[in-house]
Amino acid sequence: MLLLAWHTFRDRWQVFAGAILTVCIGTALVQSSLLALVAAAGAAVPSGLDPEAALALQGAYDGAATLLSMVLALSAFVAVFIVASTFGFTVAQRRRELALLRLTGASRGQIRALLTGEAVLLGLVGSALGVVAGLPVARVQTRLLERLDFAPPGFEVPWRPWVVAVSLGTGVLIAVLGVLASSRRAAGVRPQEALREGAAAAQVMTVSRWIVGVLFIAGAAVLFALFPGGDAAMPVWFVQLTPFLVTVPLVIGLSALAPLVVPLAAALLGTVCRGVLGELALSNLRSDARRSASTAAPVMVLFALTAGIGGTLATVGEAGRQEVLSTVDGDLLVAADRDASAELAGMDGVAAVSAEAEVMFELAFAEAGTSWYVPGLGTAVDPAAYTATHDVAPVAGDLADLTGAAIAVSPSEGYERDWRVGDVLPMRLGGEDVEVRIAALLPPTVAGPHYLLSPDLLPADAGEWRHVVRLDDGADRDDAAARLAAFGEVTTVGAWVDAAAAEDERLTRNIMIVLLGMTMLYTAIAIVNAVVIAASNRRREFAAARVTGLGRAQVVALALLESQAVAAIGLLLGALAAAGSVLGTAVAVRRLIGITVVDVQWPLLAGLALGAAAVVGVTSLVTALSATRTPPIRLVASRE
Repeated sequence: MLLLAWHTFRDRWQVFAGAILTVCIGTALVQSSLLALVAAAGAAVPSGLDPEAALALQGAYDGAATLLSMVLALSAFVAVFIVASTFGFTVAQRRRELALLRLTGASRGQIRALLTGEAVLLGLVGSALGVVAGLPVARVQTRLLERLDFAPPGFEVPWRPWVVAVSLGTGVLIAVLGVLASSRRAAGVRPQEALREGAAAAQVMTVSRWIVGVLFIAGAAVLFALFPGGDAAMPVWFVQLTPFLVTVPLVIGLSALAPLVVPLAAALLGTVCRGVLGELALSNLRSDARRSASTAAPVMVLFALTAGIGGTLATVGEAGRQEVLSTVDGDLLVAADRDASAELAGMDGVAAVSAEAEVMFELAFAEAGTSWYVPGLGTAVDPAAYTATHDVAPVAGDLADLTGAAIAVSPSEGYERDWRVGDVLPMRLGGEDVEVRIAALLPPTVAGPHYLLSPDLLPADAGEWRHVVRLDDGADRDDAAARLAAFGEVTTVGAWVDAAAAEDERLTRNIMIVLLGMTMLYTAIAIVNAVVIAASNRRREFAAARVTGLGRAQVVALALLESQAVAAIGLLLGALAAAGSVLGTAVAVRRLIGITVVDVQWPLLAGLALGAAAVVGVTSLVTALSATRTPPIRLVASRE
């Protein structure tokens, strides 16, 4: 069967061209992300830097490594999903060929061996091309990380010879994983189908589809239920993982059950699509639900991941904005290059002032003879002034004890499960090792601060100071702002919060670009590939429609209408998957800080929906025009 797989692959390489392309791009993305991840994780901080600069550079490398690990996981998932969808198409087109093999004596195991052998050959070819394509992809990804401030200037990704073997193995693994479900379905082709003209008519919902669909949707439901079930100290990073924890199983489950959705969607679209062409288009959707579902799969994964990740990040950002507004009890904010709290507090109309300065530090951890440092960003405050301008109620301890070598920590940082008030933590601050005691545990937070430091821990060369000023009741805000301007830049607390929210939106947009930029391009290519494969098998169908009275323009319009209906199905399924992610985030945020918020990026989703419809429509138009160039009588009269 391996020799037959080679001959099949060699003689019908055009059939596998789409799968080769998807494996190639998937391998290139995985290779690029892996090289960048290794470079970021192993980057050394140059000696001679001052402690704060060295800590900032190490934090930049750590942040890049974290982001790249997410890109790597996302790229691998999308690659396997797209390749599996492409193989499913290919097997569906070759049912009669496979039935002929069964009729001539091939066993089920041999059919599976044939397709697995083809997948190995396809994976080798695709991954070899992906190794080459990964070089420019790595350069683009590196420059993107640097341009968007996720990697320090001068960040380089060196070539590593071992990545060739990893890429080849990755490509083959992606192809084999993608063909597993298709080969099992192909092994179930009955020999009698070779004797029937309508061999393509097969059972739409197989047992395996039911099992996979129900299992993954149930898993997503369990994950969704766990968010409100966790304690209130769940870390913020767990909230931000919602898109991957909920969206991915929903995408897999809905993809498996998509053929069930096609007739329902066709019935809904039937209320809009009137006339002969509309009825024919909807009839074609219903008659070949599997083809429609497979074509919609790339659209679904594109919309689900983009809407899910974007909605999750936006929801967390909006929750943070509302949290700050509800906790900061102040009217004005003064930014200065020194601690001016004493002068500000003595001004007429000022009720309270809290001087705050950000401090970078490292916490030391040790386990099983291994020690490591975790970078952190805290805020040095005077506890009495801070409680006078912030509505903060510690869950344990007292902020009044935040003196000397003391720290208060929020459980949202994720390291709190073994921490108690009175515990001593080793810390590296300003290049020196110190031991600090936990004076209080802060409530869970999204926006921070996650650490409050005693003012006695503040380095002598503290940078910019932020002063939160609360005015007396009835004080004139404009007059107070004019007098406070002598000490530094003055803004209202609301304007400061809005500026921070705008910066968070910029960061969210940049994360989306890094996470989904290459993946969206990859998925768009997969959408084009799916439409082309679907149309390549319909030449005789189009010819039959033309000899029964439809003109070429009508057939092309019919294909275009079908493609838009398929795009709508993909968008609908993607929206369902994304909704699970965003709602899961909203539930987790409410459990964390008690704020209910859902932020949907409607402009992004509208643009994405229009873009997907345009890509599907243009591709369908081009392929339909190409498929109808041959005179219809020649195609109808010919057999396979």
